[in-house]
Amino acid sequence: MEGVGLNEARGSLRSHAEDVGTSLYFVNDSIQQVTFSSTVGVVIPCPAAGSPSAVLRWYLATGDDIYDVPHIRHVHANGTLQLYPFSPSAFNSFIHDNDYFCTAENSAGKIRSPNIRVKAVFREPYTVRVEDQRSMRGNVAVFKCLIPSSVQEYVSVVSWEKDTVSIIPGKRGATVLL
Repeated sequence: MEGVGLNEARGSLRSHAEDVGTSLYFVNDSIQQVTFSSTVGVVIPCPAAGSPSAVLRWYLATGDDIYDVPHIRHVHANGTLQLYPFSPSAFNSFIHDNDYFCTAENSAGKIRSPNIRVKAVFREPYTVRVEDQRSMRGNVAVFKCLIPSSVQEYVSVVSWEKDTVSIIPGKRGATVLL
């Protein structure tokens, strides 16, 4: 697993770094996925740092350097990757739906973050509906909330309503007599 190698490398860098007064380390190596709204954009800090200050760079998972695209993607001097808000017509999967990683380099060496999945989503209107069910009086009816596939990954059912009264399930579900 890639993370094991990174942790081992980090440990050996820290041991050596303490001897010579330099270090490289991960500030937050748990970032694995960043999902953001196309109407807002996102700022992603490189999860690495060092002493003396490390040079931080961003790459695509393929190893290709990334470059600034005016008003779309920018790497700030502090190593922060910024993807600006964009319209649906400006969507580019190479930029807005890709894997990135960053590196930190100084006199102690060089470390690489795990890949970070970056994915833009579009705010669009959607409607959920209840699947029709039939049941005889006194029997159980199971209702299913139908969520459009385009938003299923980002939407979860948190409650049900009947005539503006919320029905919130407990540990064993909710029972409502109709």
